[in-house]
Amino acid sequence: MDLKATSFLKTIFLLLAFTLPLRHAHSLGDEAFISKSELSPSSLLLADSNNTIPILVDEADEWGLIRAARDLSVDFERVTGHEAMLVHKSNKKLKTAIIVGTLEKSKFIGQLAKERKIDVSSIRDKWEAYHIEIVDSPLPHIDRALVIAGSDKRGAIFGVYEVSEQIGVSPWYWWADAPIKQSETLYATLDAPIQDAPKVKYRGIFLNDEAPALTGWVHENYGDFNSEFYVHVFELLLRLKSNFLWPAMWNNAFADDDEQNMILAHKYGIVMSTSHHEPMMRADHEWNRYGEGPWDYARNPDRLDEFWREGAQRNKPYDSIYTIGMRGQADTPMSETEDIDLLEKIVKAQREILSEVFDDRPLEDVPQVWALYKEVQGYYESGMRVPDDVILLWCDDNWGNIRRLPTVEERERSGGAGVYYHFDYVGGPRSYRWINVIQLAKIWEQMNLAYQYDANQIWLTNVGDLKPMEFPITYFLDLAWDIEDWPKEQIPEYGQLFARSIFGDQYAAEIAELLADYTRHNGRRKPELQEASTYSLLNYREAERIEAELIDMESRAEALYEKIPETAKSAFFQLVYYPVRASSTITRMYIAQGRNLLFAEQGRASTNHWADQVELLFDLNKELEDLYHGDATNGKWNHMMSQPRIGYTHWNNPPADTLPPVMRNRPNQVADMGVAMEGMTAAWPAEGNSYALPTFTPHGAKERYLEIFNKGTVPFEFTATPSEPWVLLTQDKGSVTDTLRLPVSVDWDKVPEGKSKAVIDVRGTGWGSARIAINVTNPTDIEANGFVEADGYISIDAASFSRKTEAQGISWQVIPELGRTGDSVSTFPVNDFSTEDLKDAPFLEYDLTFFSTGEFVIDTLWAPTWPIVPGRGLRYAIAIDDQIPQVVDLHENRDHSLWQESVRNGVRSSTSNHTIDSPGPHTLRIYRIDPATTLQKIIIDTGDLQPSYLGPEESDYVTTK
Repeated sequence: MDLKATSFLKTIFLLLAFTLPLRHAHSLGDEAFISKSELSPSSLLLADSNNTIPILVDEADEWGLIRAARDLSVDFERVTGHEAMLVHKSNKKLKTAIIVGTLEKSKFIGQLAKERKIDVSSIRDKWEAYHIEIVDSPLPHIDRALVIAGSDKRGAIFGVYEVSEQIGVSPWYWWADAPIKQSETLYATLDAPIQDAPKVKYRGIFLNDEAPALTGWVHENYGDFNSEFYVHVFELLLRLKSNFLWPAMWNNAFADDDEQNMILAHKYGIVMSTSHHEPMMRADHEWNRYGEGPWDYARNPDRLDEFWREGAQRNKPYDSIYTIGMRGQADTPMSETEDIDLLEKIVKAQREILSEVFDDRPLEDVPQVWALYKEVQGYYESGMRVPDDVILLWCDDNWGNIRRLPTVEERERSGGAGVYYHFDYVGGPRSYRWINVIQLAKIWEQMNLAYQYDANQIWLTNVGDLKPMEFPITYFLDLAWDIEDWPKEQIPEYGQLFARSIFGDQYAAEIAELLADYTRHNGRRKPELQEASTYSLLNYREAERIEAELIDMESRAEALYEKIPETAKSAFFQLVYYPVRASSTITRMYIAQGRNLLFAEQGRASTNHWADQVELLFDLNKELEDLYHGDATNGKWNHMMSQPRIGYTHWNNPPADTLPPVMRNRPNQVADMGVAMEGMTAAWPAEGNSYALPTFTPHGAKERYLEIFNKGTVPFEFTATPSEPWVLLTQDKGSVTDTLRLPVSVDWDKVPEGKSKAVIDVRGTGWGSARIAINVTNPTDIEANGFVEADGYISIDAASFSRKTEAQGISWQVIPELGRTGDSVSTFPVNDFSTEDLKDAPFLEYDLTFFSTGEFVIDTLWAPTWPIVPGRGLRYAIAIDDQIPQVVDLHENRDHSLWQESVRNGVRSSTSNHTIDSPGPHTLRIYRIDPATTLQKIIIDTGDLQPSYLGPEESDYVTTK
């Protein structure tokens, strides 16, 4: 059944609670309603060179709204040079105004609604909705006004900050030094009212894993995680239209460190909670400070009950969500075994405490959440349940893959469900905490599943130190506000809109490309998991291709940094330049280490050069960090990039970046030739080896290479002589001081049909010569169509399908920018049912041409999505031509080591075996069985596939004439 038809009552509730008609506003993407020039005679002047429109707000309205209105006043000054006067009474001096208020508390908004000058029926009683409209003669003495009405405090605040962003103040003006878009004149132009409200109820972030970076910065600037610090976080969240926060907790206790923390969070409009392992609004460190006895409910229930009661009583006046349940201290499992009876007893006691403390309201009106994190989900799967009014917070696997989502029956629960997601993590298989490694498309693919499965009560993401996650935080919270505004087709556009919102139009497209490129690169393999062997130095020129991409990325960032206006350089450094250069530097360092170790094994004199390069790049990593902490940001963000990221030996980071080990040699002061071949570790003249280049085929690599290198310090002369005229060399002699790369190709007009062999004889110093075998396969009797076998494989990016067939309203569709090498494909719309009869299954077809026959392995690479619903894995079916399709379960083997490998690599690999009896054209078909299967790449091993991290580049595609 369609997900949106699973519960009529639930659907009606969601429509009433979270969706609104009329025009929606969003600063990224939607048409602006504020401009620098008068767009029509009906435009309302907000500011000119002399004056700025006053802001009228009822002094009896919400404190948090009045404070936000004051921000808007200051924002006008930032943009125009003139602060907007904040007034609380309508008088004759006001000809025009911005009128701000909530439906319940503002006498001005109430009067406008009563006199039907604004129609607020669509936002009344809605959660965090706002209405923006230009009104003629709204109040006595006022000719025209821009009216911002909120259904509640946060709704009005979000409307205010919508105007702030539209006049030119980015939500990131403080946290990323986004430049203010200054203008003397501002006009509002609205043909129709704007009304908007969120699709997800609670939307927020978790400050976590916050030492040493954020902690060092906070201690230097504020002394501690106190209210002076947190008000900056609160304001950022509200400007991003979010409302929810799990505070820093490693060495802190939010409500205990500074009593103003909780008070101001409530007054600002931020809903506070405590993390998945901190029950009842008590921080983990509060037990260290005040707890008596063990953190063990079986042995110490009375003291724990009192501890939790104090938390509920302390937070009763404030807007909070109470985490229930219990884990061990310091975010560890409560016990080695599932003690469901004990945990049910704990939840019952916590609910009784809440019922007693909140004796003025029904218990179901006290927001509560149970985080099904790690082993706690096992409790649930084993049968433990909590009352229906408790929000179930489903969690990802700490690597951005949601483990489980609500079933049809679970969607009927009154408390609903949410998702706890990760941009940052401390734990296995290896922590990643330093830089942004998140592709927007990955966030969309997972959170779209959450939305379609009605996990829409809480969307919370672990953002680590907050910086440098500005880009994915903005996207995540925009999706939470209204994911329907951001379909997958707009993923590439989002980067441009984000760049434009901060840096303007001129360089937005170039900046967006850099954002997409560096996040794709980091998503392939997180920097903390990289090593010398990550990208192959031997096969498919993989390391060279990655290095070329990175150098190009760096040069584009450098060029833009020179052109960006001075006022935007700090923001550009933080959001673009540093993550590009620093991410590139780490990978290039490991590639240099790989060369150093390989060349040491081959005895090259250049071994030491690559050891030097490793050290230079290691030092550059520190230089870039120092720039971030100093000159590039005017010293504002000292400590923020201090998280160690080089030198991991197990799951946790080293105490400091550690130089990777390198080899050094002492070349003799002689001439001494060596010859290395593409695809081989061993280099001539090492004994016991046969030296050959990879086989040439017509549709494969156009050239191979030899590297003639010096093992000593004295230059030498060489000659290279092929045995057949169809072997082409770019030069047949020359001088070698260090290394000379000699490209080798073939003249296909002269190559005989079938298999041929030749030899290249390379002579230089000493006795003898290197004889390098050249093997060629030239199958000229087969007409090719589709992706063509070459070099022992066929490689296909999933989005390059030849055809697709829809079934039962479901079709395969492209998710742009998702994946390590190209786009991905998945099936939409997302629903609950699996297609057991393949005659009813949507499928993809890929045209192929084989020149060889036999039993081949097809390796399909999928997004590492979890099964998300209990009772089955994620299945697909695969067949070539009219063979019986093979049904493959991506999760048939759920060994922990396979999960670790999938998250390290960013893909889950699945294999199937297929027999090809005849060469020539064939068709590969892939069927959808279960929803949420997302395909990235297909690699067919026809006998000579070589190891590499990303697999070979996409094969040639030939169309039959």
